[in-house]
Amino acid sequence: MAGKKAHLSIDGIAESIELPVYPGTTGPDVIDVRSLTSHDVFTFDPGFMSTASCESKITYIDGDKGILLYRGYPIEQLADESDYLECCYLLLNGELPDAKQKAEFVKAIRYHTMVHEQIHHFFNGFPRAAHPMAIMVGVVGALSAFYHDALMIDKEDHRKTAALRLIAKMPTIAAMCYKYSIGQPFMYPRNDLDFSANFLYMMFGTPCENYVPSPVLTDAMDKIFLLHADHEQNASTSTVRLAGSTGANPYACISSGITALWGPAHGGANEAVLKMLMEIGDESNIDKFIKRAKDKDDPFRLMGFGHRVYKNFDPRAKVMRVTCQKVLADLGKENDPLLRIAMKLEKIALEDQYFIDRNLYPNVDFYSGIILKAIGIPVNMFTVIFATGRTPGWVAHWHEMIGNPFKIARPRQLYTGPAMRNYPVRK
Repeated sequence: MAGKKAHLSIDGIAESIELPVYPGTTGPDVIDVRSLTSHDVFTFDPGFMSTASCESKITYIDGDKGILLYRGYPIEQLADESDYLECCYLLLNGELPDAKQKAEFVKAIRYHTMVHEQIHHFFNGFPRAAHPMAIMVGVVGALSAFYHDALMIDKEDHRKTAALRLIAKMPTIAAMCYKYSIGQPFMYPRNDLDFSANFLYMMFGTPCENYVPSPVLTDAMDKIFLLHADHEQNASTSTVRLAGSTGANPYACISSGITALWGPAHGGANEAVLKMLMEIGDESNIDKFIKRAKDKDDPFRLMGFGHRVYKNFDPRAKVMRVTCQKVLADLGKENDPLLRIAMKLEKIALEDQYFIDRNLYPNVDFYSGIILKAIGIPVNMFTVIFATGRTPGWVAHWHEMIGNPFKIARPRQLYTGPAMRNYPVRK
């Protein structure tokens, strides 16, 4: 696999250290530094910004060019031609399914959408005012207690069963978190509905009325799930791999990923967008806040603009922008005050040279937040939606790692505390 070699010279070591260089399918080469420990040195890389923690065949990002690939397929093509469950199959299996394979996969997902009835009682241990993410972390982590028949992670059929269960049950659990918080009865999943329509039904249906989700909203929900399905070695995915390296069961691993996603710097971006819009409050205040955003001494930042990874336009945002326009038109909410603020901010960001020069384009979180708000999903559920969509990516990375030789993760540190010292003698 290694072709080129890198040579590292260190003061005090007579000979340079030879390190293998590995090429990927695409993207930059990586230097294998594993042998450095035998020379009593190791790399220092806070945040792992220059460290490849694993080898993966699932997702590739080129942030400079605005490219996101699922198993080699551009996200824009998948959003136009595919659907969420087909992308779930792709992420898990490496190839798109044929018609028979997709039908079998969809049938398997539908078979697993219900949760154990005892889980309904599990919710009663949480206060009604609990954050939905707190509930989701607990419930998903507890699934291993209910589905312990397929927890032998060294067996591929057990891993695949766990994968199907997690993808299928996550929207059911997400909807249950919402229903519990507003005091409404849980809605059982319906196998006559597709994945995203079923989720909206469980969210907004009641036993009193026959809720029929709009095709436009169903398509928007499916696109949100699809665009969030995976995003390479982000914080939550890396957490899932880290937990998985210990041999922990898949439900515990995915629960750890949900916990990492809960952090506002990771999964809370679309929630932050809505809070920013509420802070602006009125269209008449936009110019004042734009001025503040341009002031380097002002802590205010426009949320939902620019991206840590994408130094160009976020490819997912292009899809979400079109979807957002369709949703607002379908719901007749073009004149919603907060949404009008959002649309004016978008126009400024796309035309103002300050934002153009800094590549501060609207990202996927900007549009997904607006869509979820328009659909009627409360802000505290936004990250739960994110977690639901990201589940196949987490599961695919966990499955990929467990299915290959792996070691328990054990990062090193640069220790700067006191050197060894003796305990003081006291009289």
